[in-house]
Amino acid sequence: MGEEYFVEKEKMEENLEQVSKIHFVLIHGISGGGWCWYKIKSLMEISGYKVTCLDLKGAGIHPHDPTTIISFDDYNQPLINFLSSLPLNEQVILVGHSAGGLSVTDATHKFPKKVRMAVYIGATMLRNGFVTEQDVKDGIPDLSDFGEAIDVYDMSFGLGVEQPPTSAVIKTSLQRKIIYQMSPIEDSTLAAMLLRPGPIQALASARFKEGEGAEEVPRIYIKTAYDRVVKPEQQDAMIKKWPPKNVYTLESDHSPFFSAPLLLFGLLIKVASSIGCNTD
Repeated sequence: MGEEYFVEKEKMEENLEQVSKIHFVLIHGISGGGWCWYKIKSLMEISGYKVTCLDLKGAGIHPHDPTTIISFDDYNQPLINFLSSLPLNEQVILVGHSAGGLSVTDATHKFPKKVRMAVYIGATMLRNGFVTEQDVKDGIPDLSDFGEAIDVYDMSFGLGVEQPPTSAVIKTSLQRKIIYQMSPIEDSTLAAMLLRPGPIQALASARFKEGEGAEEVPRIYIKTAYDRVVKPEQQDAMIKKWPPKNVYTLESDHSPFFSAPLLLFGLLIKVASSIGCNTD
């Protein structure tokens, strides 16, 4: 074999080594779980990347009852515990979908040295959480186009029926129309079987103290052009208010991990390759 072959082989081995050092941590939105990312996780692992798909408290297969979760810190504890357990010199790329953006921002403020990049996919991206009325308008889904709240959500009242609901999930009959209108029917069917009530009171209480160094963490926003949950105008408002390093757009519904997995995977790899990730 010629020298050219061995040079190319060495380059490929170096590339694979670099890829294996990049660690993606994928954070689901309200009612979801780590299972939402099954297509992206498969594509990443086949390509040699390290991937962690967390279940936040009361989500996915986490055993806690979401109806009893009242504070955002409680809800986000699995992510905080995970980052706390990482070696001091290890960095990850945090990727948050929908309300998972709140989790990403919280973690970035608390562990800026462990977050190499923060990626928001059709997600709530608010620098300090829900502080103002405008934050609420920009960051909380408005599904009034589909009816009154009682017609859109199945709600639970963990503090009693005289108090506001503590958890909610979009009614099964509306899930495909609202969340998955461009996704394969197999995926929306799977989601209907696995979605759990999300702790809406805990999410609405999200407030963040700015961590030193958090602003140095590069942020990427991936817009979801046909999103009926976090609408494009809401995404634009959050991007304008807290501009990220780069903005990309996917021609997808609210759930591009189902409706445009290859395009989403390609974008995530693109942004990752632009920065690398420290693990030494």
